[in-house]
Amino acid sequence: MSHDDAGYSPHEEFVISRTVNAPRELVWKAHTEPERLAQWWGPKGFIFLSCTVDLRPGGVFHYGMAAPDGTEMWGKFVYREIKEPERLVYVLSFSDAEGGTARHPLATGWPLEMLNTILLTEDGEKTTVTIKGGPLNATESERRTYVEGHGSMHQGFTGTYDQLEAYLVHEREGLSS
Repeated sequence: MSHDDAGYSPHEEFVISRTVNAPRELVWKAHTEPERLAQWWGPKGFIFLSCTVDLRPGGVFHYGMAAPDGTEMWGKFVYREIKEPERLVYVLSFSDAEGGTARHPLATGWPLEMLNTILLTEDGEKTTVTIKGGPLNATESERRTYVEGHGSMHQGFTGTYDQLEAYLVHEREGLSS
């Protein structure tokens, strides 16, 4: 997908990668199966409440979690492209408990929608997970807020992918015993 298709410019793009010690098939399942997502998805310190996954173009991953202070936060992916086991393209937004699109609960100037791609690249028994994304249908102010938020997004995804890595270690140990 080119930047023109993505709806955001190269300087607005957020990118983070992590190489994990697991085969791509397992990492794919961890990103697409509700019972696996419940084990690791979300910021460190948050409690996963629930999720549903309808893995098809136009389908939705809807999830809820509770912050350390008990505040509930909801989010959703609306899938645009699914190429198993290597790529997921989706529109990410905050939501309410019913799945309606909502503003960021802590940053009202945040874009309502972001277009993200998760790429899974296999190298032997290791897989590199890369997330790329940017604001979609956003105002100039929302675009600036998004770019200014790259640091906190990097911190949040680092914690989330720490949890993925711990989950994958647990899964691989369970498979080898």
